[in-house]
Amino acid sequence: MDTLPLKTFALRAALAGATLLAAAPAFAGEITIWCWDPNFNVAVMREAGARYTKAHPETTFNIVDFAKADVEQKLQTGLASGTTNALPDIVLIEDYGAQKFLQSFPDAFAPMTGKVDYSGFAPYKVELMTLEGKTYGMPFDSGVTGLFYRRDYLEQAGFKPADLENITWDRYIEIGKAVEAKTGKKMTTQELNNGGMTRIMMQSAGKWYFNADGELDVTGNAALKGALEAQAKMVKAGIVKPATGWNDYVNAFTSGDVASVVTGVWITGTIKAQTAQAGKWGVAPTPRLDMAGSTNASNLGGSSWYVIESSKEKDEAISFLAEIYGKDVEFYQKILADRGAVGSLTAARSGAVYQQADAFFGGEQVWQRFSDWLAKVPPVTYGIFTNELDNAVTANMQALIAGKPADEVLKDIEAQAQTQIQ
Repeated sequence: MDTLPLKTFALRAALAGATLLAAAPAFAGEITIWCWDPNFNVAVMREAGARYTKAHPETTFNIVDFAKADVEQKLQTGLASGTTNALPDIVLIEDYGAQKFLQSFPDAFAPMTGKVDYSGFAPYKVELMTLEGKTYGMPFDSGVTGLFYRRDYLEQAGFKPADLENITWDRYIEIGKAVEAKTGKKMTTQELNNGGMTRIMMQSAGKWYFNADGELDVTGNAALKGALEAQAKMVKAGIVKPATGWNDYVNAFTSGDVASVVTGVWITGTIKAQTAQAGKWGVAPTPRLDMAGSTNASNLGGSSWYVIESSKEKDEAISFLAEIYGKDVEFYQKILADRGAVGSLTAARSGAVYQQADAFFGGEQVWQRFSDWLAKVPPVTYGIFTNELDNAVTANMQALIAGKPADEVLKDIEAQAQTQIQ
């Protein structure tokens, strides 16, 4: 738990000629916030609170650090029981779970339409928090994806950075075969019991497990079929080093066992922690499916802030989020420099930190590149059963790899999903 110091409130007024304009609302409450990860979300929110109190010194912040699962469980329990007085004013919700909360608990969250300029954010982030014409929540960190690769391994195999720009997954596989032939290194690693890669590939083509109306979209989903076939092709081509669990997955690329990994921008800090590998890494756009409408931009993960409708501090909570997360470009420079947090406010990309070259990545403007891709991530409807669909996909992936026709696998996925979401 963290509480910022209480200070004296400063009345903000402005003079237009000799006329005193109306003062901004005088807030003087304590805003309670639930989130997880002390080194990321909690630390970022502390910075946001500190910046806000400079202009609103009578406001304090009570930032409560829970495990992610505890935040979700406590929020679910409070909303289901109707005892909202035990809930915080602001809560962090993972983007994939946003629609489940919004649809399961109508009127539980405060709409911010008209109070936040959503045109300044990456469109896909706004889409996922919009329901029936109203937008809820404040977009926060992005999971915009990229292709992180070892420059030294690719160069040994005869490839230049330009050869990895805007490629298809089929081309990625071809490059992977050549890399292993020349270096003995697998091209990538993957947890086959994790649905992350399927999510990346689907969203790059502007599709999800559900259509725009939230209805199940599996058997006729060309992007899902393409994503499954691409993963099976990668495994059959022998370019994947299978991973068992998160630690094994991370160790595969941090140890130098594989030549690349495709994942969210949030992995940047983990890669840069390998100081002995400075200058040996590069980043490129996410490969795309070879189909109409597919792009070289996608997303994996990310979360956003939501205000509880019944909160006594609702108005100031919204004002705080709109002022700091909705407008403060320097705030985004600070959290990027200190925490590697890539926010989804597109105006932030014009800041100095986003423009900096990174020697670890061979002098590339890494943050600028990710911010460019962020603006291109296709918006999709995550629905309320993404995790259940992930389970159905991973349960049937081995059958596809073993040779079962993709259309039959899709039927099996849909059948399993229907039993899970009833």
